[in-house]
Amino acid sequence: MIDKHTLQTYLAKAETELRENILPFWMKYTLDRELGGFYGEISNDLVINKAATKGALLTARILWTYAAAYRRYRIPEYLEMAHYAYDALIKFFWDVEYGGLYWEIAAGGTLLKPRKQIYGQAFGIYALAEYYAATGMAAALEKAIAIFRAMETYSYDPVHQGYFEAYTRAWEPVKDLRLSDKDMNEVKSQNTLLHIMEAYTNLLRVWDDNELRHQLAELLNVMMTRVISPTTYHTILFFDADWTPKSDHISYGHDIEASWLLVEAAEVVGDADLLARARALALKMAQAVYDEGVDPDGAVLYEADPHGFTHTGKEWWPQAEAAVGFLNAYQLSVHQETDGGHFLAAALRSWDFIETYLVDREHGEWFRYVTRDHVLESADAAKVSFWKCPYHNGRACMELTARLKSLL
Repeated sequence: MIDKHTLQTYLAKAETELRENILPFWMKYTLDRELGGFYGEISNDLVINKAATKGALLTARILWTYAAAYRRYRIPEYLEMAHYAYDALIKFFWDVEYGGLYWEIAAGGTLLKPRKQIYGQAFGIYALAEYYAATGMAAALEKAIAIFRAMETYSYDPVHQGYFEAYTRAWEPVKDLRLSDKDMNEVKSQNTLLHIMEAYTNLLRVWDDNELRHQLAELLNVMMTRVISPTTYHTILFFDADWTPKSDHISYGHDIEASWLLVEAAEVVGDADLLARARALALKMAQAVYDEGVDPDGAVLYEADPHGFTHTGKEWWPQAEAAVGFLNAYQLSVHQETDGGHFLAAALRSWDFIETYLVDREHGEWFRYVTRDHVLESADAAKVSFWKCPYHNGRACMELTARLKSLL
């Protein structure tokens, strides 16, 4: 039996966290009014590194967050922030000559890395589609479609399906495909494919195009047959072109995030068979994370290999995704009339961990991580960075609010 008072309590917590902590923080501290766009780095104690480089990724993720928040709450300040982020994305990162988004610029706007990282293109689509949904601005949709067409022209693998990782500014092949220094230099990755799927899902919501629907359905099938292991139900992180696995590491955060994004994609595609398969697989993926990757305190550990944990830090984004992913698994179990009470408990414990250890009640937003035994990162660690953004936690709050409302 669902305790409606408990669900209402957590719903209020998530909404309060979003509207009184996360969203105000980014509006108050991150706008670079002098040089334009957003500061590339701010520490936990609010020291701004004005020389830090700036990325299309952070800009796009901020754009998505505030467009999504405006769609839900119609607060004018959220729309103003979305307009600012859109203007920054187009001014600093849009490639007028070759199309698509540059990857990185200097603080003052000088182009540093004009490469077309497909991961970054995907987040451009994701954000521009959301901004179009919030504003009806045709130019935003046109740019999202233009990125989609460029990705299909240059990045799509017509032989084995899926998408390759990176290109030069002019969409020519590059030798170094890595998204970051910690990644493997392989031609396909779970991380990029997952976020292409997410981006295409959001674009299909606002642009009902047959080619897009077909490509999203195909990618969803690739995720379910190639990227997710049929024996462990973990995502395989890196591949050769023909889907030969190149890594045996496990990313529990990506696993639980993929579990609910699969279902979302299948719902938007509208194919009953794909949806049934996605729901069944999502439950198995969530169970695998629940069984293997959750510590007694409720937090999801970061990474493992077949021999055990390789990184036991408790970063902010896997906890945000776990709260949503486990709640999604509970909703699926209710739909299938099976016992999924442990998933609901896991989702709420994820939120408890977030509130206890990650929410910064002094300076705002969330800390990036704590160690396994809850030692907090230093005061000068980055709270805002090339990768540390309001997308995972902001989205988690919006998803939790909507899903808990539906359960109530």
